[in-house]
This record gives sequence, structure tokens and C-alpha cells, in this order.
Amino acid sequence: MKKFLFAFLTMLGLFLFTSCIDDSQRPNQQQSDSGVKKATVKVQTAPDGTTIEQRNIEKRLKRDNEIGDIKHLYIISSYTGDVLEYSTVQGKVTSGGKRLSPKTVNGYSAGVNDNNYVDIGNKRFITDELLDDGGTYGESAPYLYWFDTQDNYHQYFPSGGTYLHISDKPLRIRKANLSLSIE
Repeated sequence: MKKFLFAFLTMLGLFLFTSCIDDSQRPNQQQSDSGVKKATVKVQTAPDGTTIEQRNIEKRLKRDNEIGDIKHLYIISSYTGDVLEYSTVQGKVTSGGKRLSPKTVNGYSAGVNDNNYVDIGNKRFITDELLDDGGTYGESAPYLYWFDTQDNYHQYFPSGGTYLHISDKPLRIRKANLSLSIE
């Protein structure tokens, strides 16, 4: 019991001591080779405490999961600007890396206090993988998304010689023409 009490008091003392050190006495924070230190900024939030970035993510998740929603997919040549393929999309486009079950498990679960488990067949397994906001495992293809000033939803997937553009409204695609001259 004395060892436990000594260890507890030592940890408490260290905690109190380190919390009393002001920032000028703390070790130098990480900096770039040119000497620039990490900058921080206070981001303005809405009355509910969310940022614009958080609201965009909430809005995308809601739009992507509207039952019966139709979107429009355009595959466009990066070289000519031609629309190579157009298709309506029922619901949303899903990345091939998405799954309904995790790839890895860490053994059987007793099921008592295990918070991160998955049932496979009739057995319960522990996993380190977490469900994403859409309820799936795995990684999405990298893309950008935005809402225009008319509140239309757009996704842009850059890739090699083509790019994909997904919208919740049909688009008028203007062909991009590039002229190069060598002198």
C-alpha cells in the first residue's frame, strides 16, 4: 500500500509541477529548417460551435445518403475537355476500397467490455478498424467536393488523363481548348 501511495503522490507532484511551467520554459516546439514555427489560428464558429468545414462534411453526408437521390457523373478528358462518358448515378458513387467488414481482427472477443468488435458469422472479433461516418470500413478515393452558390453539390476526382465530376444537377460542360506555341 505504501508503494502505491508513494507512486501516486510522485505522479501527482510531477503533474502539478509540469502544469505550472509557463510556455517560455517549455522545450522548443517543432520548427522548419528555415526557423518557422507552427502557427495557430482561432477559427470562427457558428452559434452551435461548428466550423464551415464541419458543416460541409455534415451536408455532404446528408446529401450522399438521401434515399432515392440522383446524381450526374461526367468523365472528362484532361487533355481535350471532351466529355468521354456521362451517366446518372442512383444514390452516390462508392469507392472500390470501401467495405462492410474490417480487413483485420485481433482475436476473439469475450464480449464483456470490448467496445470495438465486429460479428462475423456467429463469432465476435475485436478489431482496430473504425467505421467511418458513412458506416463503412476502408478508404475513399481522394476527391474534392463543394457546394456552389445555388447550393448544388459537386465532387471532383482528379486522375491521370481524365477526371470525374459528380453533381446533383445536370451540368453544361464547356470544352476547354488549350493552344500551345513553340517559338
